[in-house]
Amino acid sequence: MANAPTVIGVLTEPPAPTWWKVNRHKVFGVTGLLIGYLVGTHLHGAPPAADAPDGPHHTRTGHAW
Repeated sequence: MANAPTVIGVLTEPPAPTWWKVNRHKVFGVTGLLIGYLVGTHLHGAPPAADAPDGPHHTRTGHAW
């Protein structure tokens, strides 16, 4: 007499992914672009002061030899 196969488990459909799992790459992409834009437009060097001296100026004078 042959033994009937036994049921070990039941396959079910996995649960639907959450909103975060579906859209996280979009959120990270937009966030990265926004941070890159802000860094590029707001974190530049300070402009030089208008009344600060430029430093010593060296001029060449002609020698009459």
